[in-house]
Amino acid sequence: MCGITGLFDTRGARAFERSTLHRMNESQFHRGPDAGGLHLEPGVGLGHRRLSIIDLSTGQQPLFNEDGSVVVVFNGEIYNYQELVPELQALGHVFHTHSDTEVIVHAWEAWGEECVQRFRGMFAFALWDRNRQTFFMARDRLGVKPLFYALLDDGALLFGSELKSLLAHGGLKRDIDPLAVEEYFALGYVAEPRSIFRQARKLAPGHSLCIRRGQPLPEPRAYWDLRFTLDNPLSLQDACAELDARLRESVRLRMIAEVPLGAFLSGGVDSSAVVAHMARLSDAPVNTCSMAFADPAFNEAEFAKMVAERYGTRHFVDTVDSEDFDLVDTLAALYDEPYADSSAIPTYRVCQLARRHVKVALSGDGGDESFGGYRRYRLHLMEERMRSALPQGLRRPLFGALGHLYPKADWAPRVLRAKTTLQGMARTTVEAYFHSVSILRGPMRSQLFSAALKSQLGGYDARDVFERHAARAGTDDALALIQYLDMKTYLVGDINTKVDRASMAHALEVREPLMDHELLQWLATLPSSLKVRGQEGKFLLKRSLEPKLPHDVLYRPKMGFSVPLARWFRGPLKQRVRDALLGERLAETGWFDAATLRQLVDAHQSGRSDHSAPLWTLMMFEAFLRKVVDGDGAGAGAGAVAPLAAEVA
Repeated sequence: MCGITGLFDTRGARAFERSTLHRMNESQFHRGPDAGGLHLEPGVGLGHRRLSIIDLSTGQQPLFNEDGSVVVVFNGEIYNYQELVPELQALGHVFHTHSDTEVIVHAWEAWGEECVQRFRGMFAFALWDRNRQTFFMARDRLGVKPLFYALLDDGALLFGSELKSLLAHGGLKRDIDPLAVEEYFALGYVAEPRSIFRQARKLAPGHSLCIRRGQPLPEPRAYWDLRFTLDNPLSLQDACAELDARLRESVRLRMIAEVPLGAFLSGGVDSSAVVAHMARLSDAPVNTCSMAFADPAFNEAEFAKMVAERYGTRHFVDTVDSEDFDLVDTLAALYDEPYADSSAIPTYRVCQLARRHVKVALSGDGGDESFGGYRRYRLHLMEERMRSALPQGLRRPLFGALGHLYPKADWAPRVLRAKTTLQGMARTTVEAYFHSVSILRGPMRSQLFSAALKSQLGGYDARDVFERHAARAGTDDALALIQYLDMKTYLVGDINTKVDRASMAHALEVREPLMDHELLQWLATLPSSLKVRGQEGKFLLKRSLEPKLPHDVLYRPKMGFSVPLARWFRGPLKQRVRDALLGERLAETGWFDAATLRQLVDAHQSGRSDHSAPLWTLMMFEAFLRKVVDGDGAGAGAGAVAPLAAEVA
């Protein structure tokens, strides 16, 4: 796990300044404090910060092939590299290290752009082939590892693991993309491939970019996609047995390391499954790390303890205080983009705890998307059954009117909070699912955004992100479609982003066995009835784990990894949220309606409504403006952004 960065002259072979490349590389020191390396030649600069995990003595980067004509910088792990080495040796390639990085340069020589098809793992890498005059970048299939890039006006291509390395160059314009603002306030993150800045992009998961010097920058190419066939005829018993074997293999591959290794253990099904398999594969007690919460409404520590005791792990627990809200500015600088998942706070803390004991941690991330675990999946399936009973032409006017008239009853018992369900019934499948996962839904965004920002949006709606992915999903199965949407959006933009930044802030490598692409491809062949059955999510996973985990761990209500925002904003953060939302920084952008901002704050702090999610979203945006755009954080000194309001004028 590392940080990569660099420059490539798409037009010629100019000489890049070593000081510039060094500055870009050192901005990501936290990602790889063990070593740093630079390579410069005409038209190319590659930088690497190393977190040493495998081949500690000879795995330094940038790394070259035998004659020095191919050089690579790489972030991640290729878990099947030991299988690829003899195959490449049989083709005549000579290895000088025992690292997975060297497999990449030889695989490129052997198979060109198709080399990525052979890799099983999490990765983002960039390589330069001098003989072919070709620069190549690729990102893993599920977007576990990040990769940003930007083409400057002078033809220089910048890339890096984090936006801060591009900002550190000094030439990236900090003009904010209004479409990214719309996506952020709808989803809580900026969706791939967009970034918050107009000039920068994220390389999408399962994509590569191949650039030949002197030619225009091409569009990224998709080399992989998940296809839900749902046609595997396995019985439940056989599916449980095969899942057990596949999970065991996925965990085994991710336990290869030459440094202390452990696992996150929340007490939920996914992390408990990973720990159960690790314990079966390890001769020594597994190191497990858990967060306890002072607020019992958010505390799962007792369930984590049950699993730890069952498998005799070396269990480390830290407590997140109920008032642990001092990370707002830290997170804003860490993420470089506005990011609104408040569980970033406990995730940051559990990574901090884990790094005191291990250098690599396995997590249960991806299980909800892969196995059908979210409560919203079951609600969506219920709505889909209702939607299918009535034609769209009847549903839209009937339920649209009912949804408009029904009050937003946050105070009422859940069974009476029907407004969202009624509104969902009026929508298409994709519209309804987008609406259900939005932080600020369409009407609220419309009230919040100023006329100037709406003009810049030109009618763009973040729902287009979902529509674009749905058009390529290749399935109309109700569950498979929304699983696909989540894997393309929420899993990448929210979950993987959160874990990558939080872990790398502490130089901790996190590996995700439940995001193994071969496991996902197999799961996509299984019928949806093996994932959600009745009101039970993760049906197959839980059945397969019944011999391994306590019933109370498998079948208790899902809690999630959250913090008490509603109480914070009425108590210890009351003044801070008022200062952020009603202060000068948001006002001077000209992007938001002042009356709406005040109404959101007043309604929440009076107790009339729970607006904690939109308030946090706005507070993190304001922190991003101060810490990143104004140059107080990442890439300080690279200049300020022109407000959208001024651009409109």
